Amino acid sequence: MKHLTQHLLKTHPNMGFSIARITLGIVIFPHGAQKLLGLFDGYGYSSTMEFFTTQMGLPSIVAFSIIMIEFFGLISLILGFFSRFWALSLTGMFIGIIYLTQLEHGFFMNWFGTQAGEGYEYSLLIIGLALTILVNGSGRWSIDILISKN
Repeated sequence: MKHLTQHLLKTHPNMGFSIARITLGIVIFPHGAQKLLGLFDGYGYSSTMEFFTTQMGLPSIVAFSIIMIEFFGLISLILGFFSRFWALSLTGMFIGIIYLTQLEHGFFMNWFGTQAGEGYEYSLLIIGLALTILVNGSGRWSIDILISKN
C-alpha cells in the first residue's frame, strides 16, 4: 500500500504539468459545482441524480461517482492532491461520456446548433490533459510534491 501511495504522489517538478492540472481543474470544477451545489445555474445534487438515473438510465453509483469526481476530485486536482488518481478517474469518466453520448454525433462540437448532440472533440482535450497529469504527476506547485518530499 505504501508503494502505491508513493507512486500516486510521485511527480515531475515541472511547472507545465501544474499549469495543465490547474487549467483542467478550472474548466471542469464549475460543472461539478452545478451538479452538486446548484451553482452556476446548475440543478443541484437531487435533480442531477434524478436526471442521470431516470432520463439517462445510469446506475446510481455511476451518477454519484460523476458528481463526486467533478466536484471533490477537481478540487483535489486543482490543489495537486492525488492528482494521478483523479486524472485517471476523469479519463474514465470522459471515455464513458464519449461512448454513451457523443460518439454518434461525430468529432465536432455542436458549434452552430445543427447537430442532435455534441461531438467528442472537447472530451478528447480533457482526456489529453488528464493523461498528461496521469503520466507525469501534479507538477511543481502541488500538495503531492510536498508530501512526496517527506
